[in-house]
Amino acid sequence: MLYDFHTHTFYSDGVLSPIELIRRAIVQGYSAIAITDHVAVGSIARVIKEISDDCALARAYWNILAIPGVEITHVPPQAISEIAKRAKELGACIVVVHGETSAEPVEKGTNLAAVQSAYVDILAHPGLLTDEEASLAARNDIFLELTSRKGHSATNPHVAAVSHKTKAKLLISSDAHDERDLLTPDSVEIVLAKSKLDPQQRKRIIEGNPQILIERVKKLL
Repeated sequence: MLYDFHTHTFYSDGVLSPIELIRRAIVQGYSAIAITDHVAVGSIARVIKEISDDCALARAYWNILAIPGVEITHVPPQAISEIAKRAKELGACIVVVHGETSAEPVEKGTNLAAVQSAYVDILAHPGLLTDEEASLAARNDIFLELTSRKGHSATNPHVAAVSHKTKAKLLISSDAHDERDLLTPDSVEIVLAKSKLDPQQRKRIIEGNPQILIERVKKLL
């Protein structure tokens, strides 16, 4: 089964509508997909409303858990928790924060602000995150992302190692911007292999941890 908690549509920098991306995910073998378009304060209400409508339509007629969410992206770290809280109030079931990937000029302090917030679920592609940040993620039940996306994935081995040391929970997501980016069993295996994970870690990441997040989401739908 494939679970993916970080994807984008044409409501931000993706190319497909939410309903088309969900349909293509079903064909790919997905059991759950979160639509998490980039937002800041200006677009957040509109994006969550429109994504939520398509996710509800998909859940009503198709055998997939389609989850409305957002990715808070390139905002001042001091504003992250406030925006995340607003996203949850507006109906986002998953709040992702765009972490300090080495591939983009994300402001320093973003990772720390994200893992300190009670309203954040996932810190995406966190780059060279510190032991302190990973420990806070573990303490606050925030998932850290291993990504299959080119560029962002360069630091997956570091993220995996720090997470293992601090007992932070990991997930694999695609950061998909079109159907070609969606996860497959082969792409998941590549992420696991390059991250140098042992069999127990692999099982938690592809089976146990997704179920933990899904149970949290179901309480909000």
